[in-house]
Amino acid sequence: MVVALLLLLLGAAIVLPLLDVLMGAVVVDHRPTLENLTAVFARPLFVRALANTLLSGVLVVGLGSLIAVPLAWLTARYEFPGRRVLTTLGLLPLVVPPFVGAIAFQQILGREGMVNLFLLQRFGLSFPFMEGLRGVVLVQTLLYFPVIMVATAAALSGIDRALEEAAQMLGASGLRLHRRILLPLARRGYAAGALLTFIRVVDDLGTPLMLDYPTLLAPQAYVRVTTIGLADGEASVICAVLIALSLVALWLFTRALGRKELTSLGQSGKRSGVSLGAGGTAGAWALAALLLAPALLPQVGVLLLSVSREWGPTIFPSAYTADHYREVLWRTPHYLWNTLRYAVLAACVDMVLGTVIAWLLLRGRTRGAGSLHALAIVPLAVPGVVLALGYLRMFHGWSLPGLGASLTSTWLVLVVVYAVGRLPYTVRGSYAALQALPPAFEEAAQGLGASRARAFGRVTVPLVTRGLLVGGLLAFVSAASDLSSTLLLVSRPELGTLSYGAFVSMNEAGGRGPGAALGVLVIAIVAAGTGVAARLALRGAATTRS
Repeated sequence: MVVALLLLLLGAAIVLPLLDVLMGAVVVDHRPTLENLTAVFARPLFVRALANTLLSGVLVVGLGSLIAVPLAWLTARYEFPGRRVLTTLGLLPLVVPPFVGAIAFQQILGREGMVNLFLLQRFGLSFPFMEGLRGVVLVQTLLYFPVIMVATAAALSGIDRALEEAAQMLGASGLRLHRRILLPLARRGYAAGALLTFIRVVDDLGTPLMLDYPTLLAPQAYVRVTTIGLADGEASVICAVLIALSLVALWLFTRALGRKELTSLGQSGKRSGVSLGAGGTAGAWALAALLLAPALLPQVGVLLLSVSREWGPTIFPSAYTADHYREVLWRTPHYLWNTLRYAVLAACVDMVLGTVIAWLLLRGRTRGAGSLHALAIVPLAVPGVVLALGYLRMFHGWSLPGLGASLTSTWLVLVVVYAVGRLPYTVRGSYAALQALPPAFEEAAQGLGASRARAFGRVTVPLVTRGLLVGGLLAFVSAASDLSSTLLLVSRPELGTLSYGAFVSMNEAGGRGPGAALGVLVIAIVAAGTGVAARLALRGAATTRS
């Protein structure tokens, strides 16, 4: 019964909006037709946008791997002073929302940015770092590579050291050991990170919009919806293509995660990483500095911009001020409070649903579990602009009882879409926590007379709280930094979030300072939430090992 209700709920929240978008692509005047499909694929602009989207995804994964794999190799296989600091530095780009990173990189590497001004003054040279697709790929590479790094490092850390020792006994060592043994064993973890990165690139709307490069699929869908309207069939076709690309990547992602390999076969073969001497430590840090230096630029750029009173054609601001923060905190405080309210509510909804779904998948032994898992994981592959368009088409004009207004004209639609899009985070977090919890605890409670529901609420939930909170915090920080769906769903400025305010401010005359200040607030919220989630995850791992 519970599974059926959840299938009905998720079907209404996920499947129906997506079906409405797909119907908009192939139905015109209540009759099926391929007119929109043929019209879109005949447009050179769409063909370029599709080619650019695929190219950017491949380039970001390839270039990001050049940074991520060496860093994962260093942090997972070696022990040296400052290794944890290096790991933290490698994760820092994840706390920078893509659109904020685009603002910062434009300020530092743009045509009149800090680097080009320095090069022009000293050498009479300048480079078009941020022009066109090149700029989009640069920003996405330097912000998304940690996804590949984390997945690869986890896979390398999970390899049974007995396999490495066996290879060494057979004569493999040095680069040959890593190339022939370790990296092939970690390929599925790497593939999972690469595919998740590709999905993020396809979904990214903020970066190309901030860099004024709309020749990608997500910006094309957004531009058509905002200029032509919700009924535009060609926008639905573009969204259908986005869904197809993301679902294929998600399918490959689940296969990469779902298949077992020769890793973590037993704890007996585990040992600590190879300790590096002074020379090795210096080499490791030199390599890390070379790889990480460009990726740490956004934090510097957006912070300087947020406190600059005047920043003309000079390398650094000529005057500093805190007025931008006073403006956003006193004149437009609703951006901050709306962000916290929407994200907290969405995370709470996700924690409840994620815990129940994860328990049913692991302990329920009921029919329909496969369908429930598929529905719970699908939002990971649905671009925000597609989900937002689906809700606008599906629920436009649908009035909420007691409010006298349609769902899409209130802030509740933002909470619902945020919750739907972040459900996979809490499902995976709760699922991992439940896997580490022996069923004997619940069985003992049931043996003492508790029903399954009571045992779940009084025994299981308190024991998996840490994993549940990790998933909830990840859902919170993702919702707090969302821009793709927010731009379409905010019906009035007073309902806007920090991301919305930063985007609007950056496109207004004299709004770069306040926009950067709003961006810094987003970074602070994401960094705080991610930091707490990481601490909880590490404590949970330590508790499990003990």
